[in-house]
Amino acid sequence: MDIAHLVSVSFPYFCKKLPMQEVDKISVRELTDMAEKMYGNLVKAVVDLKLGLLVVDAELHSDEEYYLLEQGSEQGNLWGINLYPQEYGTEKFIEFDSMINIRPRQQNMTRGVEDKEIREKIISLVQGKISE
Repeated sequence: MDIAHLVSVSFPYFCKKLPMQEVDKISVRELTDMAEKMYGNLVKAVVDLKLGLLVVDAELHSDEEYYLLEQGSEQGNLWGINLYPQEYGTEKFIEFDSMINIRPRQQNMTRGVEDKEIREKIISLVQGKISE
């Protein structure tokens, strides 16, 4: 059995075991609880800018990305972020840092989100889904 086959069979199995969730609305308190259970101070999230989706609470951005791709999202619309609930209401609340953001074909060469317009869309989407 080659490694490609092993990954293609195993990856979906492990993704189903993760607690991640797609959210329409979520409170800062809920994010804080998620952060404490996983990393202590942050929640990994992926947004789909075209469909207006937010997935939170997985160990890896790639798990959330995979989930959204399986739901019909297009990879070029997905961006990985970290949310810091204790920083809600400040510029430090959303961190644009994920391996899934490295996309030379979209001229995004770093783990960040280099395009200011895309960052603003992400901020707007997140703000619309999170409440105090």
